[in-house]
Amino acid sequence: MGARGAPSRRRQAGRRPRYLPTGSFPFLLLLLLLCIQLGGGQKKKENLLAEKVEQLMEWSSRRSVFRMNGDKFRKFIKAPPRNYSMIVMFTALQPQRQCSVCRLANEEYQILANSWRYSSAFCNKLFFSKVDYDEGTDIFQQLNINSAPTFMHFPPKGRPKRADTFDLQRIGFGAEQLAKWIADRTDVHIRVFRPPNYSGTIALALLVSLVGGLLYLRRNNLEFIYNKTGWAMVSLCIVFAMTSGQMWNHIRGPPYAHKNPHNGQVSYIHGSSQVQFVAESHIILVLNAAITMGMVLLNEAATSKGDVGKRRTF
Repeated sequence: MGARGAPSRRRQAGRRPRYLPTGSFPFLLLLLLLCIQLGGGQKKKENLLAEKVEQLMEWSSRRSVFRMNGDKFRKFIKAPPRNYSMIVMFTALQPQRQCSVCRLANEEYQILANSWRYSSAFCNKLFFSKVDYDEGTDIFQQLNINSAPTFMHFPPKGRPKRADTFDLQRIGFGAEQLAKWIADRTDVHIRVFRPPNYSGTIALALLVSLVGGLLYLRRNNLEFIYNKTGWAMVSLCIVFAMTSGQMWNHIRGPPYAHKNPHNGQVSYIHGSSQVQFVAESHIILVLNAAITMGMVLLNEAATSKGDVGKRRTF
């Protein structure tokens, strides 16, 4: 047993311990440092993201739409990390800009943001902000924005695409239209709640009171009710109002006209076939009334038997 075990002990004694190559130690050390750095960088990103979200939530608790200048825009919208969507309205609300469209669009935008802020579905995945031209001219130039108002969606990852710019010319700037566009871009559905407006009810009550008072004062002489000319004039007024787009103006609430904030040029006719200004509907109303009056005069000239010169003038 001793003789047989001797060769094995000699073989074991003859084996030398194996050592790692000397050049592998710097590689392992570098790999360890890289892992530590990556872990620290990831932790730093998480802390930075948490700080940004906390700050945005604090601003939203004060105002549903908060203002942004160049520094805030670059920090909270352009710079990563970001796991939230941001809706930004680029506008020009200063009085010297005389942008009536901007004021009306801002009211609709505020209604939409308030509907989201005070809804039960409110979370830190969607925020509303605005950039005024006089406070962020560099942002307008950076994004190549030449008109106001303009609505843009900045997604959590990547750059905004073409569909992330709201088609204001074609759709309009109503809160409901903006909510539908946001739902398409972010999958966040916002139910718009508008503050109560009693102006229509008051106007109707005044009209009914006026008509009732007139009928009461002339209760002994109501022949004017059977006046065909009077009813014809009332019917024509209703037709002119409806064909000129007054009902559309009542629903959408467009501005009377638009003044370009850059060159000061005033536009009374909208460039899109889907939108109109109030002045445009007034122009159409006057044209329709002129055409109708012309037809009435032609009919009078052909059927009357008065003076030839008067008929020719008609």
